[in-house]
Amino acid sequence: MAPRVLISDALSDAAVQIFRDRGIDVDFQPALGKDKEALAAIIDQYDGLAIRSSTKATEKLIEKANNLKVIGRAGIGVDNVDIPAASKKGIIVMNTPFGNSITTAEHAISLMLAVARQIPEANASTHAGKWEKSRFMGVELTGKTLGVIGAGNIGSIVIDRARGLRMKVIAYDPFLSEERATEIGVEKVELDGILTRADFITLHVPLTDQTRNILSREAIAKLKPGVRIINCARGGLVDEEALAEAIKSGHVAGAAFDVFAVEPATESPLFNLPNVVVTPHLGAATTEAQENVALQVAEQMSDYLLTGAVTNAINMPSISAEEAKVMGPWIALSGHLGNFIGQMTDEPIKAINVLYDGVVSSMNASALNCAVIAGIMRRVNPDVNMVSAPVIAKERGIQISTTRQDQSGMFEGYVKVTVVTEKRERSVAGTVFSDGKPRFIQIKGINIDAEIGQHMVYTTNEDVPGIIGALGQTMGENGVNIANFTLGRSARNGEAIAILYVDEAVPEAVLDKLRATGKFQQVKALSFAVD
Repeated sequence: MAPRVLISDALSDAAVQIFRDRGIDVDFQPALGKDKEALAAIIDQYDGLAIRSSTKATEKLIEKANNLKVIGRAGIGVDNVDIPAASKKGIIVMNTPFGNSITTAEHAISLMLAVARQIPEANASTHAGKWEKSRFMGVELTGKTLGVIGAGNIGSIVIDRARGLRMKVIAYDPFLSEERATEIGVEKVELDGILTRADFITLHVPLTDQTRNILSREAIAKLKPGVRIINCARGGLVDEEALAEAIKSGHVAGAAFDVFAVEPATESPLFNLPNVVVTPHLGAATTEAQENVALQVAEQMSDYLLTGAVTNAINMPSISAEEAKVMGPWIALSGHLGNFIGQMTDEPIKAINVLYDGVVSSMNASALNCAVIAGIMRRVNPDVNMVSAPVIAKERGIQISTTRQDQSGMFEGYVKVTVVTEKRERSVAGTVFSDGKPRFIQIKGINIDAEIGQHMVYTTNEDVPGIIGALGQTMGENGVNIANFTLGRSARNGEAIAILYVDEAVPEAVLDKLRATGKFQQVKALSFAVD
């Protein structure tokens, strides 16, 4: 059956058509975004939810979304989505961070020009029939120092445009490398450098615990006298009350804000102050940007629902369609390895260590790790998936580590998973053969070659005669058909293991008969989700 997507906000006809052309069953109800009760009543019918800003994907709504796999936000801001709740539910949250980048950057430049030349106030005065030419004395941008807080996608576009205006640009961004700074033609500085040197400051960072009130009262007190501040990023980055006081005192010459701590902003300390330009969150409000983000979210959601490709996800590593094709068998293997070790481990897990060797060492380890963790966690939560598993692991304080190596042994590549508990370490390794099928190749350090089936039985024993006979006879007498049988041992007369791939789940009574032979140290039925 085709995946179903609900569009609960206004998206363009072209975006809706993308879903339909890709074979998605799309339900376009743009009014639902403002009717939370009606939306909650039907949300469990859909695999995907496409939204803009009107729809609020709250924890309460997500709780009812029992079939939802992906939420796509046409735009960059995901303030209206409860991401922790979605992650726990296993729902991917995507946004479109690049569709409105140019539009937002251009708006920041526009506001900078407007506040430099007092254009809004001059416009209102002239419309009122006044001719106050001497009242509106502005400043040039040429030669001025622009301080950019956040030199990511939008910030780098602003930097490019500002350099075209012959401004000197300095930037503060903890993730900006010296190489990247040189590439985009900006001087990298610390935040204090921005505060004390910039004639204009523009912000282009998300609102996080680290960036909230980044221009605090204390920071504003350090600002160069006569500075002008532009914020087209997120409300809450600037202490609006402290900024208003600095404008009134003359320490700050002006400000231009498109975003506010509380939106819709019907009041603000910045309203009605001289040389303060305000707009109602118009950063992405161009026909081009609105169309771009709508088309992008339709493409991204369709790709995920149809091919497993993950693009611009907030709570999941991105996987391209090409990666999904190549990595598919390795993701399946990683899940099986985690599932095996999870079913074998009863005590609390302290750490998970994953080793990637050979061809798999160059693949997207973040996505593979998610598959491993999901496999392990499935024992305690059957509904866990690659999105929710890392959240559960983090809540339990489990440490995750990854090692890559390329030692080119007998396999083109392999994955080895080791879990650490208070009592022991347990490991299992596997590979993907040329037929695309995953195999277990090592358990407890013992080499094997075991095909993975839906129903399996795992045993441990001393390497003594009679093991094969006991297994075969017991299964045969109880009507259990063995599809594949693999043995391995550490050394002659040492520790040995056996893995049976059987056609049906083995009843516990049959497992008890194996245990009753006294030949086995451990007998365990295992199950795996296989295609």
